[in-house]
Amino acid sequence: MSSRRTTTIAGSLVTASFSAVMILSGTAGADDQGPGSSKGGKAVDEAPAGVRLTTLLPEKISVDNDSEETDITATAKNEGTKDSGEIRLWVVGFDGLTVKNAQGCSPIDEKNLPEGSNSGYTCPIDNLAAGKSKSYAVDATFDLGKTGKVCLLVRTSDGKKTFWQQGPVPFGTTNPSPNAPATPLLLGTDNQPVAPGGDELPKTGLGRDVLPLGTAGAALLTAGAAGLWWSQRRPSAQRES
Repeated sequence: MSSRRTTTIAGSLVTASFSAVMILSGTAGADDQGPGSSKGGKAVDEAPAGVRLTTLLPEKISVDNDSEETDITATAKNEGTKDSGEIRLWVVGFDGLTVKNAQGCSPIDEKNLPEGSNSGYTCPIDNLAAGKSKSYAVDATFDLGKTGKVCLLVRTSDGKKTFWQQGPVPFGTTNPSPNAPATPLLLGTDNQPVAPGGDELPKTGLGRDVLPLGTAGAALLTAGAAGLWWSQRRPSAQRES
């Protein structure tokens, strides 16, 4: 094999290694709320026979570090064998999490908010068929200097009974990332606010997620460089033998 051809192959290995690192890094940074979770949920008042109402919250959300804006998908689900009839889904915020809007829903009067909450919306559902679910896009803000909780309730249309209550369940992180564009928060985790001098905290989120991939890429680059050095050395070694 000629020296020129060997050098070209080694150079291609380096390029491929670098491309792999870039592709994998981009994949790791995708924004995904993950599957819905009923964590922190419990039945309260007895539902009609054959009706089993529950709720789902995303396993993770992302809060913009500048605007403190985030979005949450709130889902009501009928896991029973009969239709629910008229019900309402309440979406309520606590502490550092404030509900700003819920698509197709109306704000709850302050006097009717659950004790300790700061905001909420009520979403009318004419009927939820057996085995079906209905989701609502919720706009919220999260003060990362505080803890924050959200609560979903499935209630009768007149509000006299609560069939299901999820929460107040916290969103949070034990490793804040003040220098990143956004902070990822996990459901069921108490938020650890950024402490004084937080600018010196290690970065989390994207930087941490791609670290293993970056390490693997560095190993590939090292291997490619070693191949380039070996290909340049071989002709001279052959001439000496």
